[in-house]
Amino acid sequence: MNFDEAFDRLLGHEGELSLDRNDRGNWTSGQVGVGELKGSKYGVSAMSYPDLDIANLTKDEAKLIYRRDFWDRINADELHDGVAFQTFDFAVNSGIETAVRKLQAALGVADDGYWGPVTAAAAKAMSESDQILRLNAQRLRFMRRLSTWQGNGKGWALRIANNLDYGAVDS
Repeated sequence: MNFDEAFDRLLGHEGELSLDRNDRGNWTSGQVGVGELKGSKYGVSAMSYPDLDIANLTKDEAKLIYRRDFWDRINADELHDGVAFQTFDFAVNSGIETAVRKLQAALGVADDGYWGPVTAAAAKAMSESDQILRLNAQRLRFMRRLSTWQGNGKGWALRIANNLDYGAVDS
């Protein structure tokens, strides 16, 4: 899997412009009702990119953001293809540091958020399918503890179920 394939898959989860007033990601401050409601588009949020013109964001601009700010930062090119996609999707949905820490926990190494030689070696040593299963277990446990699980949990669980289908194909 390369970045282009992962990006196309990701857009299956991330949609067009959303101006949901109850989604903190749609506000420039990251707090519901505080700041400007700019929304999110292709999963790029006003909370993370408060100075960006979200409404006029193009797919190509979103792709550049995802490559630079997510794919490269999670060291996706060093991972098994299926794990790269799973970690990429997790990072977009829950943050880069969270995704890297939960991947590290799935690998059984210190979850310090630092991608170094120990994490890289553990990723190479564990099978792709084991990493995909363990990472998604970590992801569900993490999301279940969020205060927003009640309102968003069904959608997140469906997203993870769809990713497990991808994982079966990838590994």
